[in-house]
Amino acid sequence: MARDTPSKLEPQSVRPRSSPRKSPSSTNGDHTMASGDESFMRRRSARLSASKLNAGSDTEQVTGKGSTTANTNGFHTEGKVTNKKVDKRMDEKVVVEFGGTPGVLAIMLGFTALMYYFWICLEYYDGKLPHPKSVDGIIPFLEKFMHHVANGAAPTWFATKVYVGYIIFSAVLAMTMPGPKVKGLPVPSLGYKQLEYLCNGISSFYVTVITSGILHYYGILPLSAIIDNIGPIMTVAILSGWAVSFLVYFSAFVTGTTHRMSGNHVYDFFMGASLNPRIYNLDLKMWAEIRVPWVVLFYISVSAAAKRYEETGSVGPNLTFMVLAHFLYVNACMKGEECIPTTWDIFYEKDGFMLIFWNLAGVPFSYCYSTIYLLKTDTGKSLYWPSPYLIFVYTLLIAGYYIWDTANSQKNRFRMQIAGTYIPRWTFPQLPWGTLQDPTYIKTKHGSLLLTSGWYGIARKIHYTGDLTMALSWGLITGFGSFLPYWYVIFFTVVLVHRVSRDMERCAKKYGDDWKEYTNRVPYVFIPGVF
Repeated sequence: MARDTPSKLEPQSVRPRSSPRKSPSSTNGDHTMASGDESFMRRRSARLSASKLNAGSDTEQVTGKGSTTANTNGFHTEGKVTNKKVDKRMDEKVVVEFGGTPGVLAIMLGFTALMYYFWICLEYYDGKLPHPKSVDGIIPFLEKFMHHVANGAAPTWFATKVYVGYIIFSAVLAMTMPGPKVKGLPVPSLGYKQLEYLCNGISSFYVTVITSGILHYYGILPLSAIIDNIGPIMTVAILSGWAVSFLVYFSAFVTGTTHRMSGNHVYDFFMGASLNPRIYNLDLKMWAEIRVPWVVLFYISVSAAAKRYEETGSVGPNLTFMVLAHFLYVNACMKGEECIPTTWDIFYEKDGFMLIFWNLAGVPFSYCYSTIYLLKTDTGKSLYWPSPYLIFVYTLLIAGYYIWDTANSQKNRFRMQIAGTYIPRWTFPQLPWGTLQDPTYIKTKHGSLLLTSGWYGIARKIHYTGDLTMALSWGLITGFGSFLPYWYVIFFTVVLVHRVSRDMERCAKKYGDDWKEYTNRVPYVFIPGVF
C-alpha cells in the first residue's frame, strides 16, 4: 500500500559519462549539472514556484525547475526554461494526423464496426474470420452480421448496471481513496500551472477486488455474469465511449477551455477540444486511462476463469495464465500511477474520442480476445499444451513483465531522486534492479539529460520490448488456431513503430549532435544486437 503523503529521500549520486565535447561539471547558465550530492541538494532547495516547462515527446527530455517530470528517458532538472519559444510552438501547433478528417472518420466508424465483427468471430465462429463468398453475398452477410449484434450484443439493463455502475464506483474511489498527491508538468496554456493528481490507484484497485469478492460471495453479482453478458456490456461501453466523447467535447466550448483547435469539428472531436477536463479533483483523462480499461480487462479474464470453474470444477493453466497476465498489468499500472501525470498523453494529448473511446471501450474489449478464445475453445483437451511449452510461455510473460516494470521504474526513480521528489511505494511486487545506484547520462546543449545506463543503456525503448513480449505471450498461450488472440500484439507493434519513428525524428531535430552521440552510445531501439 502506498503512503498517503510523499516522502522525500536523499537523491542518489548520478554521474554523467565523459564526453569529448563537455565535462561533467560544465555549466549552461542555470542548468549546472555537476555530479555529486552538493549539486543535488542545491537543486532540491530550489523553489518550485518558478517552475517552467520545456517538454518533448516520448523519448524527448523535459527540462524545467522543480517537479520530477519526463516521458521516457529524462526528467525535470532545477533551472530556468531552456527555450520558451519551443514550449509555445509545441503547445499551440496544430498537427494534422491520421489522414485528417477522412482518416479520423474512418477510424471512429471502422473501429466500432471492427469490435463487433471480432466479437461475432469469437462468439459464433470459434475465432474464425467469416466473410462473404461473393459480391452477391455481401448483403446477406451484413444482414447476418446485424442479426448477431441485435440478438447477442443489444444493450440490457443488467449490462448497463454492471458497466456504468463500475464507472461511477471507480470515479468515486478515485476522488476519495487515500494516496500520494503529485504534480504534473507545468502547462503552458494555463500559465505554466502544475495540476495536482491524487494517485490512489493501488488502494482503489484492492477495494474494488474486495468489493467484487463480497458481491460474488453473496450472489449479488457472480463473477461469471460478466463473461455471460460480454456482448451487451461491450455495447454499453461503446455507447458510453461515444457519449462521453461528445459530452467532453461540447463542454469544452461551454466552459471556454478549447485548446489547439483545427477548426474542423470532426477532426477536433477525434483529437479532443479540452486538455485537462476535470470534475473537482478528478482528472477525467488520467482516470479513464488507468482506472477503467485495465481493471475491466482484468475482470473479463477473472470472469472467464470463474465461468470455467463453474462448468468443469477447475480453471486450467491457460485461463490461469490470462488472469495472471492481466493482474500483473493492471497492478503495475496502479502501483506506478504517480508516474502517469508526466506522460505525453496527460501533458499534451487533448481528451477526445481517440483517448476516451479507446480507454472506455477499445482496450478492455479488444485486448481480451485471448481470454474469450480460450473460454470458447479450450475444453481441457483441445488446447492441452505439454509442460515445456507452458513453462516457456509463462517464462516469457514473467520475463517481459520484469523488463517492462523495472525499466519504467528505473527511469522514473532516476528523475524523481534527482529532483528530491521520490515517492517510496510499498506495493506488490517490488522487483530487484528497479532503482539505479549510479546512473549515467548525457547532458545536451539543450539542457536536457539522456539516460544511458541500466536498461536504457541497452536499448532506447527497452520498456516497449518488455510490453510487446507480454503481448506476444498472450497470443502464444492460445496456440495458433486463430488470428484474433494475436490481434493485440500485431496492432500494438504497428502503433509503437509509428510512435517511435515519429519520436526519433523529433529528437534528432531538437538535439542535433547530442542526439547523434546518444544514438552512438545506445545504438539499439528495441532489441540489443538486432534492432
